[in-house]
Amino acid sequence: MTLQRPTKRTLVEQIVAQLEQLIENGTWPVGERIPAEPELVKELGVSRNTIREAIHALIHAGMLRTRQGDGTYVCSASSLTPVLTRRLERSKLSETLEVRSALEQEGARLAALRRTPEDIAKIRAAYEECIRSEAKGDFEGYIRADYDFHREIIAAAHNSILSDLYDSISEAVQQVLTYSSSHLCLLELHSEYNARLIESIVAQSEARSADAVRDYIDASRSILLKDTQGGNEQHHE
Repeated sequence: MTLQRPTKRTLVEQIVAQLEQLIENGTWPVGERIPAEPELVKELGVSRNTIREAIHALIHAGMLRTRQGDGTYVCSASSLTPVLTRRLERSKLSETLEVRSALEQEGARLAALRRTPEDIAKIRAAYEECIRSEAKGDFEGYIRADYDFHREIIAAAHNSILSDLYDSISEAVQQVLTYSSSHLCLLELHSEYNARLIESIVAQSEARSADAVRDYIDASRSILLKDTQGGNEQHHE
C-alpha cells in the first residue's frame, strides 16, 4: 500500500464544512430554505461554481434537498442521520431495538450522573406533554412527545455523539411505532416506565435509571414484534 502525504482542504471542502456547521448548530434548522446561491456567493466571497459544488455535496450527504423551482431546504441536521436511516431500513426491528436499548441505557445512566436542574425541568415538561397526549388519545402526538422525552434524557447525558446517534436511530423506531396497532398497550407501558425513569434520574441512581430503560424496552419489544407487519420484523419502507 502506498501512502500519500496529506493535503490541505480544497475551497469546496472548506465551504462544505462551514455550511454543515450552520446546519448542525441550528442556524439553518431542518425544514428551512437556505439562502439562494447569489447571496451565498456574496457572503462567502467565492465563485458560484464553488457554492454549487458544496451544496451538491451536502445534498449527496442527505442534509439538503432541492425543490424544483422553490430552492434548497435543510432535511437533516446531521450527515449521520441519512446514512444510519438507510442502514436501519435494511435491519430487523429486533436489532434496531437492541441498539436503541443500549444507547438509552447508557444515556439514562449518564443523565442520572450529570443532569442539571434545567435538564430535569425539560424532562418533566416533555413528560407532561406525553400525559396530555395520552389523555386525549392522540397516539401520534404521544409518539412525538415520547421521543422528545427520551431525547431530553439523552441531552442530559451531555454527550454530543450519543445525542447524534440517538436521533438517527430513533427516527426509524418512531416510524415503526406509528404503524403499530397496539396503541393503548404501548401508551400504558410507556407512561408507567417513564415515570419510574424520571424518579431514578432525579434520585441520581445510575443503576435504577438504566434498569428502567431496559425494562420498558423489553416489555414493549414483544408487542412491537408481534404487531408490526403481522410478526414480520423487517422495517416498513
